[in-house]
Amino acid sequence: MISIKDLHKSFGNNEILKGIDLKIKKGETTIVIGPSGSGKTTLLRCLNLLEVPNKGTISIGDNELIFGENKEPTDKEILKLRRNTGMVFQGFHLFPHMTVIANIMEGLTTVLKQPKKAAHDKALNLLDKVGLLDKADSYPHELSGGQQQRVAIARAMAIEPSVLLFDEPTSALDPELAAEVLKVMKGLSLEGMTMVVVTHNMNFARDVGDNIIFMDNGIILDNGTPEELLTNTSNERIKQFLSLDFN
Repeated sequence: MISIKDLHKSFGNNEILKGIDLKIKKGETTIVIGPSGSGKTTLLRCLNLLEVPNKGTISIGDNELIFGENKEPTDKEILKLRRNTGMVFQGFHLFPHMTVIANIMEGLTTVLKQPKKAAHDKALNLLDKVGLLDKADSYPHELSGGQQQRVAIARAMAIEPSVLLFDEPTSALDPELAAEVLKVMKGLSLEGMTMVVVTHNMNFARDVGDNIIFMDNGIILDNGTPEELLTNTSNERIKQFLSLDFN
């Protein structure tokens, strides 16, 4: 489903990703954990080409992009890959001047050029899926943080991506509101949605993750099932990280 080979990304002289190799299977939920500054968010943003890698290869489905000194992707190639990925950010990123349903319809009508009626019907179905059908005509400022994030998930799902990318989707929420969002994400996982989730929520990682990746200092230090990585790891760096209290 997703293949990453020898992926490098630097900002100036600061090398953030130092040769990432990773395969993600269709229908699996991959959880990315690790300390701040380890490259987790940069990896996610490279998958959506919000950041363009300096070197390496990214394949999502049938789309393969190769990066290097003389290999810059075209706008058409970037758009094609982005249509296969839906991104959910830590800060929601909803359009404040648009209603909830308009936020979800925006990508359908402007990017995919769908008729407004079809986009409206699809947006209503997605709102129903995330439990917010009654908020269709509300504005973002009228919603709780948890509700805004659920709208953001619905918006990301609207283009029917091959994979959903989540960048610490509950870190700005209190535990009760975070639980609303995690419940929706768990439901998507059970339905077989391919997801890559950067999170510090170890309970969610343990309950929902099919595969856990531990990043540190720009590399993948280890990966495995939740049991292998979160319960039975022999890696001292990972043990040290897991001993911290994230609640």
